[in-house]
Amino acid sequence: MQQLQLFIEGERLDLFKDETISLTQSIQNVKDISKIFTDFSKTFNVPASKTNNKIFKHYYNYDIIGGFDGRKKKSAKIELNTLPFTDGKIKLEGVDLKNNVPHTYKITFFGSTVELKDILGEDKLTGLNTLTDLNKTYNAASIKTSLQDDPTTNDIIAPLITHTKRLYYESNQHVNGTGNLWYEFGTGSSHIHGVPFSELKYAIRLHSIIEAIEAKYTISFSNDFFVSTNEPYYNLFMWLHRKKGSVENLGNTNQSIMNGWTAEAEDTLTQTFLKSSTVLEVNGVQSQYTSNTVLNLYTNNATDPYSVSLQKNGVEVVSFSNVTGSLVIDQSMQGVGDYSIYIESNSPIAFTGIQWAFEYDRFGDGTQIVNKNYNTGAFNYVSEFVFDITQQIPDIKVIDFISGLFRMFNLTAYVEKNKTEITVKTLDSFYNDGISYDITKYIDTDKSQVNTTLPYRKINFKHEDTKTILAEKHTQQFGKNWGESEFTSGKKLDGSIYDIKTPFSQMKYERLIDANGDVLKDVQVGYFVDDNEESYYGKPLIFYPIRKVSSTAISFVSGDTTHESLTTYNIPSNSVALASSTSSYNMNFFAESNEYAALSSPTDNGFTNTLFEVYYKKYVVDIFNPSNRLTKVTAYLPLRILLNFNLSDRFVVNNRSFKINSINTNLQSGKSQIELLNDL
Repeated sequence: MQQLQLFIEGERLDLFKDETISLTQSIQNVKDISKIFTDFSKTFNVPASKTNNKIFKHYYNYDIIGGFDGRKKKSAKIELNTLPFTDGKIKLEGVDLKNNVPHTYKITFFGSTVELKDILGEDKLTGLNTLTDLNKTYNAASIKTSLQDDPTTNDIIAPLITHTKRLYYESNQHVNGTGNLWYEFGTGSSHIHGVPFSELKYAIRLHSIIEAIEAKYTISFSNDFFVSTNEPYYNLFMWLHRKKGSVENLGNTNQSIMNGWTAEAEDTLTQTFLKSSTVLEVNGVQSQYTSNTVLNLYTNNATDPYSVSLQKNGVEVVSFSNVTGSLVIDQSMQGVGDYSIYIESNSPIAFTGIQWAFEYDRFGDGTQIVNKNYNTGAFNYVSEFVFDITQQIPDIKVIDFISGLFRMFNLTAYVEKNKTEITVKTLDSFYNDGISYDITKYIDTDKSQVNTTLPYRKINFKHEDTKTILAEKHTQQFGKNWGESEFTSGKKLDGSIYDIKTPFSQMKYERLIDANGDVLKDVQVGYFVDDNEESYYGKPLIFYPIRKVSSTAISFVSGDTTHESLTTYNIPSNSVALASSTSSYNMNFFAESNEYAALSSPTDNGFTNTLFEVYYKKYVVDIFNPSNRLTKVTAYLPLRILLNFNLSDRFVVNNRSFKINSINTNLQSGKSQIELLNDL
């Protein structure tokens, strides 16, 4: 027998001498290949001893103030023969009394990764507050910049995906208000056609969402998969499409930076000067010095409320909310840095004048105090809203978002012994990292089982939503959903049909051809409407943006009477690259024809690195292999194995190698019930 010790927040619990404690660990059981979080939980009893009563603060006594909080999990660990076995959490479920005397505490021990579901709960992506660091003003200038920004270095871009207007290309045709992308130099209403900025929405890199999840919940994922060098993952973006149709100010937030500052002669000694019309830069010869700023805002508008934020290096120093009429701000702060002032309101406000008086210690020793005055004169606040990402991001739970990525890429997650970081790997990588233990001599040969492993006759792989117009027409034409795949053994087998389905939307994109002469253009667009060409919401859309620098100019409509030519723009794609010779990775489960390459290079069928081919094929083929078996054995494993094995490891029995499907271990006796899969 092995001695088991159970600790809660460093204090050792008393155990019943006859209490049997067993834990089950499992990795993507073949009966549920969608299983993601793979650790364990176990409920058992401990005595209401003096020691345990002290630890649980006599939980049965209602009158104790500041007692044990049974609503929260506590850190815990299990040791075998004083050696670390596993870490986790313990939750108190209740107390059983006999003759009104406490007898038993019922507790549950949770493995580390199970806890992730509890941490995230029902929370949605809208609650990831750090995403607001990526907020942008929504206007023509900002959309234009984001449409041209390099998605390899920018976490927020704008793709050529429209929510209402269809884009097309027809040279020598200029009909006002149409989505014709052909650009012709000229002014006047007849030339104002193309893509209006209001038809476009921002998109965010999926990795930025992962980072925001880590920040909010104080968790850390390993960089085995969630890493910038992993193109099929890192290049993915999510379209910030919260409602069908045009962008609305869902957060009701309008913001504008104060500009137009003029100043007295600059102080070259301390290097205090206007960095731009919106930023005051204070460098200072001295490493630090204290300063005081007085901001005077004068307005005749006494009814409409506004807010003011004084920021240093992009971080708010002080703010005032729901101000009406004029305002004086007197604020002390540390000197060196870039200063700017923002104003927010839901209404336009005219300021008759704004003065920014900056007082500072010139030498940092109090010997000379310098005053500088900056003025704007009249300043008209324009109600221009900020595109608040937390308000515009699709309506999806955090746990569903993460689970969707796990289903896409066939990932597994676990916490290594004595670590807090959640390791995330593809299932193939997980198994590749394992080592082997020969357990032949520890096997109880009296009894074992060999069973079939295949519970399904067919497995479908698909994204949940492919109902946008071109994807829907693909279904109608070919009798299968765009990007969907299925796997069977090719034989008539018993069993059910199983669906591996992500919670995301996937579009079929369109590379444009000039209707005037059928000339192929470099432009590829997305048209996010339904089969009736009505604005569509659907599920969260993910895609690969590709920055195209082209001789094909497109017309970008920035206002009612203005348009301009763009030769750089981000086109949406289901593939990492436009040519398979550059990269053959794509987000289809089936090797569909690439929308861009198929028109210019019909023979380019090399986009074969699908989600199924790269991340599922080996595992699924093994499951359907007629030689595969699920072998059940009983073993008495020594501590050197119990304390060190990982579910990625192999167990060797009679010179045959097996993967560990699950293992249930009686921690006192060391007896383990093990399910093994042929290592094919």
